[in-house]
Amino acid sequence: MIPWLTVETLAPDVMTVASVGDAPRDFAGWQRALQRSLSKMPALYDKLTTATITEAVQTARDHAEDIDMAIPTGAGPYQLLMRPVFGPAGDVHAVRLWLGPVSEQVPELRPAVGAIWDLGSQTIEQPSGITRLPGIAAEQYAPRMSIAELFHRISTFDRHAEVLDLLYDPKPGDKLQFDVAVAYGAARPGQWRITIRARDDDRTRGAWWLIEDITSDNAPSAWPTLERVGLREAHRRAGTHLAVVQLEHTSISHWLTDPAPWIRWDYLFRPVDVFHPDDRARLVELGSQLWSGDSVGVTVRALDYGGGYTPTALLLYPYPGYSSRQLAIAQLVRVGHNVPLMEPHRQAMEPGQRSTPIGYDDQLRNWLSGRMNRSPA
Repeated sequence: MIPWLTVETLAPDVMTVASVGDAPRDFAGWQRALQRSLSKMPALYDKLTTATITEAVQTARDHAEDIDMAIPTGAGPYQLLMRPVFGPAGDVHAVRLWLGPVSEQVPELRPAVGAIWDLGSQTIEQPSGITRLPGIAAEQYAPRMSIAELFHRISTFDRHAEVLDLLYDPKPGDKLQFDVAVAYGAARPGQWRITIRARDDDRTRGAWWLIEDITSDNAPSAWPTLERVGLREAHRRAGTHLAVVQLEHTSISHWLTDPAPWIRWDYLFRPVDVFHPDDRARLVELGSQLWSGDSVGVTVRALDYGGGYTPTALLLYPYPGYSSRQLAIAQLVRVGHNVPLMEPHRQAMEPGQRSTPIGYDDQLRNWLSGRMNRSPA
């Protein structure tokens, strides 16, 4: 069966191959991939050129429209199909194309969407179409989520530092592609392929993303390593909580253990709201002390699930190997004991404590309703 070819269009004037069917292509030259496909279809030699198809891909990208092209040949009719993949602002983040005889079965298109990492807000903007991918339940969808929330959805992944390096210090030309297993809440598990290009232009300071569903019954099962499972269980039994904190932007980027149950870090409009506004400048100032290699301790106020703040002690260590030197490993300990933990029998997000919402509270309630029965790997 002839597969769909996915051409990413994540940066201006750049097009490369993200995937061919279920197989990754890691930004391969797309004209070469197209020429290989054409070489298997000699009937098209006098009818199509790579220049013609390139123009059609550019038209599909610029006009954000499907293209169905009939191609008569001496060996019978052929067809060229193009389907744009849209991002949250209606831009085309990729064009998927299929070329073959009309008599050939066209494979079903898997769900795919574009997303945008905005460094200013530290959120991933995503269209509602992402709920068609496994791992995102419609009841839990929010237009934006933090990078910590994304990392919390995926398992058996060890490239967090590379991703954070690109996202927090976006340089045009930087790019990444990786596959992840996702299983979140009641949503069905699956696999995603994520393709990212950094951008720093008049449209975006951050990165544009392409997220493809590559779930397959034939894919090998991905399981956390014994080391990771053992360390997480040890921290769980000890009651310790470790996170990666982005000091310059004062937010939690990733939980290395189970999240601290007294801190509301998810479903926020702005991830920086996890720390009290008056404490954020103190966190920024700690960066210069950490880079000497020493640990630093500080007590800050962390947002809780009732809308108030809980005093929380942070013991910060430098994050090893991070080029931009903005990340720290933090051990978090609850100082105040008058605020209850998020327990199954308690009603989190008690109404009336805040006059205005600070996040997607309805989606959070839906997630919290079953969260205590689940423990991510």
